[in-house]
Amino acid sequence: MRAMAQRSWAAGEPLVAIELPTPEPRANEVRVAVRAIGVNPVDWKMRQRGPLRLAARLIGPRPPVIFGVDFAGVVEAVGAKVTSVKVGDPVVGGTDFSRGQRGSQADTVVVRESQLALLPAGFDLELAAALPVAGVTAYRCIVEVGRLGPGQRALVLGASGGVGQLAVQFARAQGGSAVGVCSGKNAALVRELGAEAVIDYTQGDPLVAARALAPFQVVLDAVGGYSGAACRRLLGPGGRHVMIAAEGLGESLNVVVPPFTSRSVLGRPTTARLRAVVDAVASGALRVRIEERIPLAEAERALALSQAGRMTGKIVLIP
Repeated sequence: MRAMAQRSWAAGEPLVAIELPTPEPRANEVRVAVRAIGVNPVDWKMRQRGPLRLAARLIGPRPPVIFGVDFAGVVEAVGAKVTSVKVGDPVVGGTDFSRGQRGSQADTVVVRESQLALLPAGFDLELAAALPVAGVTAYRCIVEVGRLGPGQRALVLGASGGVGQLAVQFARAQGGSAVGVCSGKNAALVRELGAEAVIDYTQGDPLVAARALAPFQVVLDAVGGYSGAACRRLLGPGGRHVMIAAEGLGESLNVVVPPFTSRSVLGRPTTARLRAVVDAVASGALRVRIEERIPLAEAERALALSQAGRMTGKIVLIP
C-alpha cells in the first residue's frame, strides 16, 4: 500500500511517500481501496499538539505515522465474520488510532465493520469522503446530544465552518431552525444553507446579540473559546450547550459544571451515524461543499490550507 506519512513523531517531520505491506483484514475487519480522503483540522492538530497527539503516540500504531480519519472507497477484502458489506461495495468510514489503525491518507485502509457504512449506488465517493468527521460531529451535536426537535432553535457558533455548515442544515432537517454566527463575508453562505438569522461576530459579542433570539434548545460552540456560562444562559429548559472535542480524549464527556447541561462531543464515525448522515445527503436535506480536490502526494499542502482556516468548503485528497 502507498501512503503519505511522517517517518517519526519528531517535531517538524515532513510528510513523505512511503510503501508498506498491504494488510490483511482480521475476522471483523474490512480492507478498503481508498478513492477519496476528507481533510479535517484534527489531521494537522495531531501533528502539533494536544491530548490526541499524546494518545496516538502512546496507544496508536508505531511510526511511520499516517494521519487522516475520513475515507471513501471500494471494499477490497472482508474478514470471516463480516456480514454487512462484500467485495466491490462502495463504502464510507473513518479510521481510529485507538484501535491500532493507521490513518486514512493512503490508498488502502483496514477498519472494523462497525466503522463504515455502505453507500447507495451512484453516491459520489469524493462527496462521501467529506462526511465522516464533520457530518457525524454535526449529527451528534444537533440530533443525538442536542435532541433538537420541531419548532426548536439552535445557535451555531462557527456556522460557516465544516461542522457548523452541516449543523445548520441538520437543524432544519429536524424541523427546527438555526441562528448562525460567522463573519459578515460568510453571512450569505450561512443564510443559503438555511439559517433563519445570522449574527456577525465582528460587530460585537455574538452571545450578547443572541439574547434577543433566545431561548435555544442547542448552543453549539464549533469554534472553541466561548464562555460556557454565557452559552448556558441562552438555553431554554432541557437545552444543551455542546462543544466540539476535536482535541479531547473522551467521547461525549460530561463537563463538571452545574447545572450539567454542557457536553463535549467527539465525532467518532460508526455505522449507524454514518448511515444517518449519508441518508440526509441522499435525501437532499444536507449539502456539502467541496472546495478543492488535491492529489494525495500533496497532502502537506492540503493540511496547510486547512490550518490556514480560510476555506469554507471541504478539502478532499485523491490517491
